[in-house]
Amino acid sequence: MHTLKIKDLIVEIDNKVILNDFNLEIKSGEIHAIMGPNGTGKSTLSRVIMGDSNYKIKKGKILFDDKLLNDLTTDERARLGIFLGLQMPTSIEGVTNADFLRTAMHIKEGNNFNLMHLIKDINKNCEDLKMDKDMIHRSINSGFSGGERKKNEILQMKLLKPSIVILDEIDSGLDVDSLKIVGENVMDYYNNSDSGILLITHYQRLLDYIKPDFVHIIMNGNIIKSGDSSLVKEIEEKGYENIYNEINN
Repeated sequence: MHTLKIKDLIVEIDNKVILNDFNLEIKSGEIHAIMGPNGTGKSTLSRVIMGDSNYKIKKGKILFDDKLLNDLTTDERARLGIFLGLQMPTSIEGVTNADFLRTAMHIKEGNNFNLMHLIKDINKNCEDLKMDKDMIHRSINSGFSGGERKKNEILQMKLLKPSIVILDEIDSGLDVDSLKIVGENVMDYYNNSDSGILLITHYQRLLDYIKPDFVHIIMNGNIIKSGDSSLVKEIEEKGYENIYNEINN
């Protein structure tokens, strides 16, 4: 059992408060979805959890299995088993997907690393994700479409097998077919692991494939309402502003 706990977190960037006394706890075997309008702190949350140095923690704690993460580097957090699937994955010229994945898996598995096992794993997951296998030998995300970049993030997730998965608007830029493939592969990973998942999304459509146990609405840097998956329907019917006004009236 693994637990990611965010406690009383206040985060600033350029002297502007983005997260304000934010609290959340994610355990193994749970899927949490965070929804909310633009500019409310959703992507900030994912970046702060992974240690983006552009954001300053003014107060509060980020804990993984009771280990304080606040001062750890991004790679130290990743080695603990935390994974972030990016909203806009960058391209890295001169480093192939194959080299990157081999290096990452070698670091993760140490003396247990088996190249043939990795190659089989890559081939199987490329088939599941309907990715062109030639992409493995190209520079990371170089010339990839938006959908290909997102599938590449999910490929990394499935190979690295993290304990906590954060997916930051993984649905943006996906067509209907790619959305279904990505969603089904995330659920396949979840069903065959003891991972906890945090989904950050604007849209209900991703949640047709990845079924959350908990849904949270974030506005003004804080969670204003939490519930089960039925909260998604309420968001569709009422909108964020109306829900906010109901709570504060």
